[in-house]
Amino acid sequence: MRPHGVLLTILQNPVVLTGFVAWFTAQLLKVLLGFVEERRFNFKWFVGSGGMPSSHAALVMAVTVAIGLHEGFGSSLFALALTFAFVTMFDAQGVRRQSGKQAEALNRMLDDIYSQKGIQEEPLKELFGHTPIEVFAGAILGIIIAVTLPI
Repeated sequence: MRPHGVLLTILQNPVVLTGFVAWFTAQLLKVLLGFVEERRFNFKWFVGSGGMPSSHAALVMAVTVAIGLHEGFGSSLFALALTFAFVTMFDAQGVRRQSGKQAEALNRMLDDIYSQKGIQEEPLKELFGHTPIEVFAGAILGIIIAVTLPI
């Protein structure tokens, strides 16, 4: 199969499309919520990680539900997708969130060093993960999109 044929096949896959729509919708909601809250536009809200709702959770839950609708909720493929979704959502609000908190603490320490004219380093990215409510909201969004889009 030619490379453009593979790409076309992937883009026509209803499960892939459902996941993309869920991810895009979540990212768009982040931009809209950020604009309402801060009265300004920040492109990082669209491409960055973290924030409400979780695009990670929206994507994996939309794909999982779409697989369930397409292959059956009793299928091994659905079980695999559901397991992957739970691992992804746990990571999005657990490990990655803690990494962000560590980055925040290190940045405060570096600020103290900077004020003493110590080392000059780039600040670490602090927004890595999601709160449990952001993950839950993303998961619900993904489920709604998967159920409402025709497969």
